[in-house]
Parts: sequence; structure tokens; C-alpha cells
Amino acid sequence: MRVLGINALFHDPAATLVMDGRIVAAAEEERFSRRKHGKRPVPFSAWELPELSARWCLERAGLTPSDLDAVAYSYDPEIARPAEQLGVHDPWDHLRQEYARRAPEFLAEALPGLDPDKVRFVAHHVAHAASAGQAAPYPDSAVLVLDGRGECGSHLAGRYANRELTVLASQSLPDSIGLFYEDLTQHLGFLRSSDEFKVMALASYGEPRFLDQLREYVHPDGHGGFRARSVPWGTLVPARLAGGAWTQDHADIAASAQVCLEEVLLGLARWLHDRTGEDALTLAGGVALNCVANTRLHRETPFRHIWVQPAAGDAGTALGAALHVANQKEAVEAMPTAALGRGWSNDELRAWLERAAVPYEEPDDIAETVAAELAQDGIVAWFQGRSEFGPRALGHRSLLAHPGRAANLERLNAVKGREEFRPIAPMVLAERAAELFDGPLPSPYMLFVHDVAAQWRDRIPAVVHVDGTARIQTVDRHDEPLVARMIEGFERLTGLPVVVNTSLNTAGRPMVDDPRDALECFGSAPVDLLALGPFAIRRKKVFA
Repeated sequence: MRVLGINALFHDPAATLVMDGRIVAAAEEERFSRRKHGKRPVPFSAWELPELSARWCLERAGLTPSDLDAVAYSYDPEIARPAEQLGVHDPWDHLRQEYARRAPEFLAEALPGLDPDKVRFVAHHVAHAASAGQAAPYPDSAVLVLDGRGECGSHLAGRYANRELTVLASQSLPDSIGLFYEDLTQHLGFLRSSDEFKVMALASYGEPRFLDQLREYVHPDGHGGFRARSVPWGTLVPARLAGGAWTQDHADIAASAQVCLEEVLLGLARWLHDRTGEDALTLAGGVALNCVANTRLHRETPFRHIWVQPAAGDAGTALGAALHVANQKEAVEAMPTAALGRGWSNDELRAWLERAAVPYEEPDDIAETVAAELAQDGIVAWFQGRSEFGPRALGHRSLLAHPGRAANLERLNAVKGREEFRPIAPMVLAERAAELFDGPLPSPYMLFVHDVAAQWRDRIPAVVHVDGTARIQTVDRHDEPLVARMIEGFERLTGLPVVVNTSLNTAGRPMVDDPRDALECFGSAPVDLLALGPFAIRRKKVFA
């Protein structure tokens, strides 16, 4: 069965392709259009479809729209209710619902040859749940979904048995832990439905001294749900203007909201374990990208395994919708990797370089060349293999640096043009991780935080956050042999088994996806070396 998954209605439009139960391709529209998050989550943009990523998914498999058995759309307008009935202030939501109802027509126009009768609506939170429970390496699991909103709710709790879902609880709007965090994001001068991860980072600099006040508005209810109503943020701390300086009050309110969110998740997860008794908990929804909360779930709940969909935000619903529809006809396989996007052959990459007329080298081993550059404290743009699905750079579209230089935190944030409090992450071989980091292992998708061992904090200061933690990525040498060789080469030269990894992009831009993006980023940012497949492009030669 050939199923194209589509996420389009709110934000992070994306497309995926599932064939014969296998995930063949998955990509976010922003990587093609170069618009961060693809579009803004407003009703007036709800008609926009991930046309570029959908066409690429089909091209990847050699299919045309007429070859598809189904298109799975991750929203079901039949179960939606008017915003005013839900207690949500969204006066143009009726326009969004109209666009959703007409999605089959829009898709048929965007993908000529598609039969609109093949479009299947999948409830938003069911799609999120499938992206976790059906993609995880556990056929049986408890599943927890939390985000801003779906058709009329903000949460789903359930159980997958042999990859079949039973819903056990849900939370109706207007209560929403996702909207609670989005509201604070906006109050702190960041872009809502985009910059929530900045609030999580800022929280590390604060103390939760507003926690008692927030608990009056946000708390678990003890029955598999929660209360999360609008908070009068202005009565607690003044709003921060976009681009303005942050104060200790801002850090403290962020810390308070973070703890409040964690308490809700802990309450929901414990209730879910009591109901299911499962060993594994799978997570999706935008809230599941909160790696600090995920770590508390690992440490403080009875679940032995926590698996988070690497594209846990709305982009992942394209995958979940496709898996959900495919699973109705045939068994689906677990997600093998996050590297499901575009890739290029060495000959294609060479052609890009020849067309750009830039001097380049082809060393015997690009991993060793990069290790040597990093050991000399160079910054490297690393472009290898297929791009990642989801917001994390996982060793395919990365900026790399030396972790032993404390100044590299400020240096990389300056290169990327982002806030000084933003952390950068360490990559480490999976078999070495326990020597340096305490937390959920392995951690291939960078979705948990780990305590850095005391004896290593002064040795790798660039990747140690202000609270003594790091958001690590473990590298399996069998899955990522090139990355593993690069890390090993760096350790031979420096004695450090860790390399700095952050996403290959600059502030406000999507992650680099194709060779043109990589060359443009290299040309505009002070990066010393671009490792484009097996080729090395050095700044001092390009700009001599």
C-alpha cells in the first residue's frame, strides 16, 4: 500500500511516504521553501499545502499522484467544533475549518492526477499518537500526546497493543498545556508556536519562585487530564519586548512555567502507567520536544523505556497519519532513522561545486580532515547523507566545534546570530556516553538532558549548560560510521571523546537541506571548513 501523509493546517507543513508498511521518505516544507516553519499558524495560511515536499516524496519513490492508494491528512474537520464553543479566542477559525473540509480538492489541484476520493482525514491527536506508538521500536506501549490544540482537544492518552490504539483519556479545550507555554513564549518577547525551546533554555537561569501562583491555573486533575487556563502573565512579571534584554524575573517565570509543565506531565504519565502497566511510554506532540520534562519522566515514573518521536511537533503528524492509514491494511514497521530527507550522490555534489566555481579538496577521509580542523579550533559545516526529519541536527546537517574551548558557546551563538543563553550540544559515541553523562541512554535523537560528570565539566565546558547538564546525542557506529570516525579522530588528537553539534543554519532560517543552502550558509557565516560529502571547502581558499 502506498500512502502519502500530509500535515498542513496549523504549522510545520510536511509530507511523508509509507510504502508496504515502510517509511520511505519524510520532509518538512520549510527545507524546500526556506520559510521557517513553512508558514505562520494563522487561519489565513491554512490552505497552503506542502507541495514541494510532497512532490519530492513521490519522486524519491518513482511514483506519480495517481499511483497512490491513499493520502492521509492529519486533521479531521468532522470532529471539530467552532472556536467559540471551545473557549478559544480565534475569530477566523471557521476559515481554517473550511480549508480543512476542502483539502481533498486542494490536494488534487496541487498534485495533478490525484483522485480526491483517496484523501483520508485522520484526527490530529491520533496522527500524533501514531507517529509515536506505531513508529517506536515497541509494538506495545503507552502513548501520551500533548500540544497546543487539535480539532477540539489538546491531549490524548492511550495504549498501543500490537500497534493498535485504544484511547484512554483526552483533554478538551480550552485547557491546553501547549497553549500555556505558547502564551508565555509570546509574553517573553519570543515568537509563539516557534520559540518555545528558548523559554526552556532561559528557565535554566531562573528559580521557580512563581510556581505556587501558576499552580492555581495549571495542574493535573488526577483522572488522566489536567487544568490549564489562561494565566494573567502581566500581573506576575512585565512583558519583555522582542529583542529586549531579559531580566531575572523573566528567567524566574520561565523556570516556574517549566516546573509547572513537568508536574502536569508527571501526573499524566503516572496515571497512564497505572492504567496500562506498560514498560514503554511513547511521546509526541510539540510538548514532547521539551527534553527537560522528558528526562523527569524517565527518572520519576515507573516506565522503563521512554521513546520520543524526533519530529514530535506537527510535522510528525504527516508521518503518523500515513502510518495510521497504512496500518489499517498491512503491518507497519518502526521508524529506522530520522535521516529520511533529501540526499545527493558524490557525483552530484561535485557537480554543485564545479557549478559554483569554488576551490575544493577531496581528501582520503573527510572524517579525518574534519577532526584535524576541529582540533585546531576551526568551525566546520557538516553536510552528509540524507537530511533529518524533525528540528534536531543529528549529524547530517550540523555545525561542529571543539567542546574544550568555553568561548565556543559564545562564538557559535554569534555565528548563528542567536541569543547568548542558548546552549550547544555534545555528540558522543554510544559506548562512551555513560563515562561522561548520566541520563537516558542511548539518546540518538537529542530529546533528553543529561547531567555531566563532575570530572568532565571543566574539560568540555562549551557543551555544559549553566545548570550542569547537556542535551546529548549518542552516535551508534553501526548506523553512523562516518560520524563515528570523525569523533574518534578528534579524540586521538585532543583526548576528548565529544564534539560540539548544533544545527547548520543561522537564526530565523530553516536548517540547511540541499547543497545550495550549504554553500550559501558557508558564504555568509564565519565557518572555517565546509564538509560537503567527501569534499572539503576551506574559507581561506575561497576568500583568499
